[in-house]
Amino acid sequence: MKRVGSSGKPLSDGTQPSGTLLYKNGFLVRKVHADSDGKRTPRGKRGWKTFYAILKGLILYLQKGEYRPDKQLSDEDLKNAVSIHHSLAMKASDYSKRPNVFYLRTADWRVYLFQAPNAEQMQSWITRINTVAAMFSAPPFPAAIGSQKKFSRPLLPGTMSKLSEEEQVKSHEARFRAISTELAELRSYPPDRKVKGRELDEYRQRDEYLEFEKTRYGTYAMLLRAKIRSGEEDLSVFESQLMEDNGLQRAHSSPTLQDSSQASQASSIKDGGNSSKASSCSSKPRQEGQRHSYRQAVKK
Repeated sequence: MKRVGSSGKPLSDGTQPSGTLLYKNGFLVRKVHADSDGKRTPRGKRGWKTFYAILKGLILYLQKGEYRPDKQLSDEDLKNAVSIHHSLAMKASDYSKRPNVFYLRTADWRVYLFQAPNAEQMQSWITRINTVAAMFSAPPFPAAIGSQKKFSRPLLPGTMSKLSEEEQVKSHEARFRAISTELAELRSYPPDRKVKGRELDEYRQRDEYLEFEKTRYGTYAMLLRAKIRSGEEDLSVFESQLMEDNGLQRAHSSPTLQDSSQASQASSIKDGGNSSKASSCSSKPRQEGQRHSYRQAVKK
């Protein structure tokens, strides 16, 4: 029988291979903020609960009691488990009700808030989750070809990537550039101010999706490229190096991969400043990507 975790995906025996590495564990306080597709979780189900979190492969297990290697996961533990493939963890900088809080948005756009014991552990969880997701999230399926004009986010594979680390980071960098191009093109032709209703909602949904994906792939590429340069397989050592190099903030909030918007700006400077409409709009996505906040992660 297949077991289903809180990400909505079955936790079958094939999801995580035997001997999957334990990447991090410790106490976290969790709040479910948004269900699948970013729909606000009903008020009665949003309470904060304390768990012992275990990041093992692409699964974040949330146990009621402290972790013991010989202890089997209960059905409730499996129900609370969160799949982190294609997810992104970020500091909830504008959430002021509790300290040391980060949010985790999953592939199906569920949003969880997690409170760590202190700021150092909060940053460690963010780094560890994003690094593991960058290492093992499989490349997305090819875009579906159809006649439907309604925007829908593509399905993302929950299986582990079979690419080498170098192939994986190149895949992330390619996705970052492709999405940057798509976002710049979208913002080059915003809807008329008179447009309302469904058409405006479609534009906003697409814009939000592309902005988030650009941030996610930029973060993945920066972390994985830094890991390859470090030559470290031990994520604890890699994380310490990032801290020493003051690289955590750069890796999470300021991807420096050249996207289409930067290329357009460089081209316009060479041409004497005759920038196109696309390049004039393209500096905005980068600024917004750096400020991607907790409130932008959920639908009000």
